[in-house]
Amino acid sequence: MRNELDLIYQRLTKTVIGSEEPSFLMMVGLLSDGHMLIQGAPGIGKTTLAETLAGSIDGDFSRVQFTPDLLSSDLLGYSIYHQGRGEFEFVPGPVFSNVLLADEINRTSSRIQSALLECMNERQVSIDGVTRPLPPPFMVIATQNSIHSTGTFALPEPQLDRFLLSVNMTLPDRQTQSKILMLHAEQNESKGADDKLINVDELVRLQSEVKAVPVSEEMCQYITDLCESARRQRGMLHSISSRAAIALMRASQAVAYLEDNPAVFPDDVKRIVGPVFSHRLVLGDGFDGGVNSSSELIEEILKETKVP
Repeated sequence: MRNELDLIYQRLTKTVIGSEEPSFLMMVGLLSDGHMLIQGAPGIGKTTLAETLAGSIDGDFSRVQFTPDLLSSDLLGYSIYHQGRGEFEFVPGPVFSNVLLADEINRTSSRIQSALLECMNERQVSIDGVTRPLPPPFMVIATQNSIHSTGTFALPEPQLDRFLLSVNMTLPDRQTQSKILMLHAEQNESKGADDKLINVDELVRLQSEVKAVPVSEEMCQYITDLCESARRQRGMLHSISSRAAIALMRASQAVAYLEDNPAVFPDDVKRIVGPVFSHRLVLGDGFDGGVNSSSELIEEILKETKVP
């Protein structure tokens, strides 16, 4: 990794003990200029990890706590009329930032969640007949509690597809849990530092370098074959979109960049296909292929897809 990227990764893993793999995926999402969905049970560090990454970037950061009474204007902004001037003034919402933390995004209804669709896909906001661009880079980092948690709503499939990848966080092993308790017992729990590690201009430059990582025709075909394999699976409620194929390619380029590979290799694609596909795979009740989870389905997809 480059020095600034290595420092960000170290800060993530130090702040959330035992988060090496989720932190790596956060770095992939950051360099891919994509949106990230962090999933898991409450209390395992999802919001802390997202805040630590956002706090490492010298840019505008906004956090919105999603609740059942949230309004679209609370996210996008609104126009207010000034009688003295006889004109409307637009008050921008929290989406007009470089990093938007949508905390517990599935705590509000799908109608409000859908307010982010244009922002996430086109990096712009249309209100009162006026389209306003969002500042580059623009990234949504959303946290989501388990769908079985009380008071949650399923994310709309079009919105799920706009997340480049999902980061699944689980309870750490016993040794890591003991280490976390010792840190708290010693009143020395890890905290994210206040200093910024990278500015937005440098981040945009690194994202451009990632997009320039060579992807051969064979790798493009391999990515296409993986997508086609996923679409052939029985019991799927919807298929992997073209957006998902592009997301897999961009994420593979970021993995290759972080691993200092001269081009995208099959191992780069294999490493990231799970996080890119898992939140997009919706299994129907009629699925009878011996697979009962997205992770097992992804293993089947990798097995049946020929590696170039």
